[in-house]
Amino acid sequence: MRKFILTIAFVSLFAVFGFATALVIKGSNTMLDIAQLWVEEFNKQNPDIKVTLEGAGSSTGIAALFNGTTDIANSSRWFKDSEVQKMFEMKKWFAPVLVAWDGIAIVVHKDLPIKNLTIQQIKDIYTGKITRWNQIDPNLPARDIVAFSRNTASGTFEVFKEKVLGDEKMSPRVRMLESSMAELETVAKTPYSIAYFGVGYVDQSVKVVSVNGVMPTKQNILSAKYPLSRPLFIFIDVTKGWPEEGPVAEFLRFVMSKKGQELVEKAGFIAALGQ
Repeated sequence: MRKFILTIAFVSLFAVFGFATALVIKGSNTMLDIAQLWVEEFNKQNPDIKVTLEGAGSSTGIAALFNGTTDIANSSRWFKDSEVQKMFEMKKWFAPVLVAWDGIAIVVHKDLPIKNLTIQQIKDIYTGKITRWNQIDPNLPARDIVAFSRNTASGTFEVFKEKVLGDEKMSPRVRMLESSMAELETVAKTPYSIAYFGVGYVDQSVKVVSVNGVMPTKQNILSAKYPLSRPLFIFIDVTKGWPEEGPVAEFLRFVMSKKGQELVEKAGFIAALGQ
């Protein structure tokens, strides 16, 4: 009987102090490919930890941190002022871990004869001031520009808005899509189209154009010469202190390990620690 009571007590302490063998990760769709590689390898090394992964957008992941439904929030953007204010109001504190670097690639249909766009031209397209390709260059087709964007829950949308649109609103002509992969696949099959997403999703089905004459190469992103460069983050709740043990701590150690950073590069992004 005493042994049974001690077992129950140990299980109760296990639950109270959070030594669970489950890990929930939510957030950035841009980081989904990286995160899937991380989770696959992490599970091999830690088969006793059950990991669930969702990639519905950076804002979704941060919201999940606030309501306690995730352990880790992947984010392709920094905190909004409103989120920082909410932390103060709720007395919750989230810490960032820079895990990778990315460049938001501007892509067009592969048959479109264009090589470069300026930030101003991209802004004019997405605010609706330019609606036809020949308004950019008379040698381009006199055809309507078909512009695609990530949805508003996306960190990529937020960074694009900050770096390109500024205080101006996106045109209602722009078609919103749910994921980076959806943008890639849609541009590949839609003539005269344009979109933007993380450089790790680029393949030969679309054409990447330079921005202000600069291509989103590894060197240009790391040096911030490419104007749409950005860091990628993992956010964790440190309200009760930095996690030194348990699933979150183990996952963070893995992500920042040599293997974890190699997987960043494998996914087409740039390692935070350099390779």
